[in-house]
Amino acid sequence: MIPCWLGTDIPYQEALDLQEGHVGKVHSGEAPETMFLLEHSPVYTIGRTRNQSSLGDSSHLPHPVYEINRGGQATYHGPGQLVGYPILNLRNYGQDLHAYLRLLEDSLIATLADYDVIAEAREGLTGVWVQNRKIASIGVGVRKWVSMHGFALNVTAESLPPFLQITPCGLEGVTTTCLHNETSEAPSPRAVGERTLHHLSLQLHAMARSSPA
Repeated sequence: MIPCWLGTDIPYQEALDLQEGHVGKVHSGEAPETMFLLEHSPVYTIGRTRNQSSLGDSSHLPHPVYEINRGGQATYHGPGQLVGYPILNLRNYGQDLHAYLRLLEDSLIATLADYDVIAEAREGLTGVWVQNRKIASIGVGVRKWVSMHGFALNVTAESLPPFLQITPCGLEGVTTTCLHNETSEAPSPRAVGERTLHHLSLQLHAMARSSPA
């Protein structure tokens, strides 16, 4: 898996177009599996679902809204948040979407542990939590068993206020948190991305070794 740091203030459509182009190339074998890491310009996204109540009155939201081909309800992406888009051929990892989602959760939990933050997954809920506070969201799409979209990990406090305008992931009463609020350290999103890449690579290697040939 090749790492690619795209930078900060990346428009959502630009990253979406990049993902969609790379998915086709990974499927055809023209390009290697890649992890795109970045910070987005402020944007709300939601999966393709009839129930879009988690956005509230979208006409009053302070940032653009994108409806995209991932699972899940509304979430926010913006400065201070690490976003990761692993473009992977899941045929190499057992063709198990649920196992892949758990792998993303485990990788983020291990990353947070590097900063002495005890995080966990919750039964029946995709994402990562610190006690009752949500610190990371996960939503993936798959085309011909090649993954796109991925995870968003709140790193700095700047990433939190826009969540107050929506019902994050459709869960009433959820409080969001960020890494800087949970530890005495203050790493940059890019530095956290390097740790996440390390743990995700280890998890993928283990999954590939255990998958049927």
